Amino acid sequence: MSDARVALIQFPGSNCEWETKRAAEAVGLVCDVFRWNRDPTALRDYDGYLIGGGFSYQDRVRSGVIATKEPIMRTVFREVTEEGKPCLGICNGCQVLVEAGLIPGLHPGNVEMGMAPNLHDPQHRIAGFCCRWVYLRLASAPQRCLMTTEMPPGEVFPIPIAHGEGRFTTRDPELLEQLIANDQIVFQYCDADGNLDESREVNPNGALANIAGLCNPEGTVLGLMPHPERASFLRQVPVELGGAWGARKEAAWGDAKAMAGPGPGRVVFESLARALGVTVPA
Repeated sequence: MSDARVALIQFPGSNCEWETKRAAEAVGLVCDVFRWNRDPTALRDYDGYLIGGGFSYQDRVRSGVIATKEPIMRTVFREVTEEGKPCLGICNGCQVLVEAGLIPGLHPGNVEMGMAPNLHDPQHRIAGFCCRWVYLRLASAPQRCLMTTEMPPGEVFPIPIAHGEGRFTTRDPELLEQLIANDQIVFQYCDADGNLDESREVNPNGALANIAGLCNPEGTVLGLMPHPERASFLRQVPVELGGAWGARKEAAWGDAKAMAGPGPGRVVFESLARALGVTVPA
């Protein structure tokens, strides 16, 4: 399959659809922005789905919950659970997947976790919305999830976040044990060296077990709070970040081709593309 098509779901309040579309197309995917009010049966013609970031329905009630009531999400749910099609939810898209019962998906259709408001950050005197670059560590085996197959084991990379309700949490004390046993914790917040701790500097929202991304038991659905589309091109990486990626950006000054090259988040889209049989451009 060289012409894999993915539908990028757009809800009222979405604001990352065009960045996400460009990131998907950079790896060879055909990506169509699919509005929430279109005929949902047309979604069956796509090979996979993306749900981007933003503030669907103004985050009323809870982030993502109203979007799950739209007919198109019933179709996405059916295509994912019955046909095994992949789905990547980013930020608000991750919240939608949780509210739809697709993540963590131990009992599909049931809401098993909450995406709670960020915990207070005393060091930065921040409460609520948090927007900055953080580090993630690949916490599962690369082959565990379709969207991580092109990563080396234990990969640590920088990525931006921008959310106010991104704290994975649960009232079920046994759920975390199940997620660990199933290797469903795909990404965790960490420091630049891959170390975990509960400080807001490392774990910006106070998520349970530093969780930044979860997959379903089949590994075909990934809910990710940080924004890989905002780190898919080298030009998006801030020089001030330092480290290997900051140095790479600094070395690329004046080279437009190099600046258009892969950023640290592109590998998520590359993995999805290869899973759909796409030959990723060099």
